[in-house]
Amino acid sequence: MESRNFKRVYVWELPVRIFHWINALCILVLAITGFIIADPVAILSNAEASESYWFGTVRFIHFATAYVFFFNMLLRIYWAFAGNKYASWKAFLPFSKKRWNNILHVLRIDILLQNEKVHDIRNISVGHNMVASLSYIALFVLALVQVFTGFALYADNSDWFLPDLFAWVVPLLGGDFAVRKVHHIATWFFIFFTIVHVYLVFYHDWLEGRGEVSSMFGGYKFIREDRLKKTPGNTKEKSEQPSESKPEDNPKEDEIIV
Repeated sequence: MESRNFKRVYVWELPVRIFHWINALCILVLAITGFIIADPVAILSNAEASESYWFGTVRFIHFATAYVFFFNMLLRIYWAFAGNKYASWKAFLPFSKKRWNNILHVLRIDILLQNEKVHDIRNISVGHNMVASLSYIALFVLALVQVFTGFALYADNSDWFLPDLFAWVVPLLGGDFAVRKVHHIATWFFIFFTIVHVYLVFYHDWLEGRGEVSSMFGGYKFIREDRLKKTPGNTKEKSEQPSESKPEDNPKEDEIIV
């Protein structure tokens, strides 16, 4: 039986992991409070009105979480320039032929569930595969839609300058009703993305056994040694030896698909 040795490779840095979980929590809270705001529940009570201000509390939680979501996104944009190659903005764009081929590979194997004629371990990305990377770009655009429309709706009720920067969105889209509609529909896209994302994470964790889930807690993935070998042309493979504690010793970007 073929022996398969694995190396621990530091993929997701601490800022990326913090962003991920803050983002996940924000999306959950924003979705729940947003649906309540869109269709409030009628709660009857004999208590004083000052003690029954639950809807105002829901709105406050929604707006406060929106600020966290916005600034968390700004920090992730910064880390796209300051982080390692797996966090870099360059990892999300198909700049090379190898990455375009990775898109076709993922669509063929993961989406259409076809079998490879010749299995090539290098087709398995260490970080995000290119289809995932493109989906995160789409998610970023969707997040911008939520930020622009959400702050636009909040601008009339806010005393701070930040929401006022987005007040122009309301007349651009034709009024509050249209802006609310766009904001609401975009929420369903977030929910759909979350369901698919969770499914694929566990699918790859089970299929590849590389610690896909645990990597977003500890930062490390387990990569087969032959996946980390350098294969220029038909020359003899020369193994890289990435250190468990030094992320800068990971294979160079031009040797593998990130």
